[in-house]
Parts: sequence; structure tokens; C-alpha cells
Amino acid sequence: MSHLANSPLGSTALVAHNVRRLMAKHGLTYEDVVEASGLDSRTIRGIVRGVKQPHAKTVRRLAESLGVASEELFAAPTGMTAEAFDLATNPLVAEQAAARPDLFEDWTPSDYAELASRFGVGGALTAEGVLREAQRLNENRDLIDRARLVLESDQADVLAALINVLHQRVTSIDRQVCNIEPIKKRR
Repeated sequence: MSHLANSPLGSTALVAHNVRRLMAKHGLTYEDVVEASGLDSRTIRGIVRGVKQPHAKTVRRLAESLGVASEELFAAPTGMTAEAFDLATNPLVAEQAAARPDLFEDWTPSDYAELASRFGVGGALTAEGVLREAQRLNENRDLIDRARLVLESDQADVLAALINVLHQRVTSIDRQVCNIEPIKKRR
């Protein structure tokens, strides 16, 4: 079972609570929120009842109609970190973790937060993107575990030298890319 399954961040309860709180604070009815947000009544009611997980665009429109930043819809009474916000606004992570527990075995909350904070090509992660990134994170974790083992062996100096060479190559490429001068026009 994933760490997200029992987390209030993996559910819509927090959003529902905050929408109800903000509606009460401003004396708004469902119809007021529907009119201000342009969302349909069934969507608003589902969110307020906590049975509908809103998409990012819906969250933005709903927050704007309530006069708050999107983050406030996910704010716990003590506030919320950026990592927790990413988890709360990317339901595909929880969905894929539930669908593929083998891929998410031994994951920590920070592993889920790292995955939820990533973007795929062209925007938010798709279901396939979540799985691809989870696999990549698992491969990186395995590689780091193997490197730790080598660092505890008589081969530590070899690995350290290799890492230093690769680090120098990567950082020199970054410096070259950052210092590229624009091409001068010929006259």
C-alpha cells in the first residue's frame, strides 16, 4: 500500500473543507461560485462534498472565483509545503502508486513528493509519465546504492576519480552553454 493511500493529501477532503470554509467566509452559495468560476454546478457540488478530485485548471478557476491563490485550497490549518501542494495537485501519482504497488515498493513520502513535483514534456505528468519517472527514480536509487557499496570497498578511489572526471565534464558543458555568445550578423 502506498504512503499516499492514507494521507489526507491524497484525497479531496482538504480541498472540500477549504472551499466550504471560503464560501462561508464570503457568504457564497453554490450558484455564486458556479457563476464566478464558470464551472458547472455538479462539479462544484462534487468538490464541496469531497467526492470529486479537481484538475489543475478547475482548482485555478475555483480559487480565482473565491479570491484566493490555488495553494490556499490545499492549505492545512498549519500551512502546506510546496512538496505537499505538488502531491495534492497531482492525483496521477497516487493513482499510479495504487495501480502499480510493485513499482513504488519502499517509497518514502519524500520520494512521492519528488515524483509529484516533476513535469513531463509539455506540462503536467501523464499516467505514462508518472510510471516512466517512477522507474527512472528507482533506477537512480539503485545506482546510488551500488555506488555506496563501491565507496566502502577498495575500489572507492576509482569511483571517486570517475565521478570527478564526469562532474568536470558536465559542469564545463554547462559553463560553455551559458557563455555562448550570440552569432554576429554579417553585413
